[in-house]
Amino acid sequence: MTQADGPVGENVDEPVTIADNRKVDPETGEPRVAEQRAEGAADDAAAQPAGDETSAADAQVTELTEALQRERAQFANFRRRSAEEQLQAVDRGKQVLVEKLLPILDDLDRARDHGDLESGPLRAFADKLGDVLAAEKLAKFAEPGEVFDPELHEAIQNDGSGDTPVIGNVFRVGYRLGDKVIRHAMVTVTDPEPAPEQ
Repeated sequence: MTQADGPVGENVDEPVTIADNRKVDPETGEPRVAEQRAEGAADDAAAQPAGDETSAADAQVTELTEALQRERAQFANFRRRSAEEQLQAVDRGKQVLVEKLLPILDDLDRARDHGDLESGPLRAFADKLGDVLAAEKLAKFAEPGEVFDPELHEAIQNDGSGDTPVIGNVFRVGYRLGDKVIRHAMVTVTDPEPAPEQ
């Protein structure tokens, strides 16, 4: 007789298993605590791999998040350093150009002192060049009568007592580009003129 010929719902090939879920052993009458613990431990062991996988995934997410935050911080620092380096390179380029123009500015100052820049095209050129360099924050310093500052002025002669030195003659003016001194002034040092009596 084949399976198709048998009664409906009957499966001949499948074995029948019976599970005894009673909490009390019928032969001894004692509770089945040890078996329950063993079954509970088996259930916990079956559930544990899922928990391990979850905690491993959380740890990996945390690790990748920290790595991403470090990379973002490094990139932000790189961008900041790059911007600072670009500004420094521009400032160095300005300084190199201005240092090359200083002899021309000295010649124009001498021509101005001799009266050659009172009129004409050379005066217009000198004024335009001065305006362009002033716009780039180039400023000259050292005038007779100013207080002598050894950090800004180079003294080539000292005619005073040294108590309160001031600038006497200016042989070469100093230049400052922004806050940076690019050439010290060459001056003589003397005592200040006495105040007129009242």
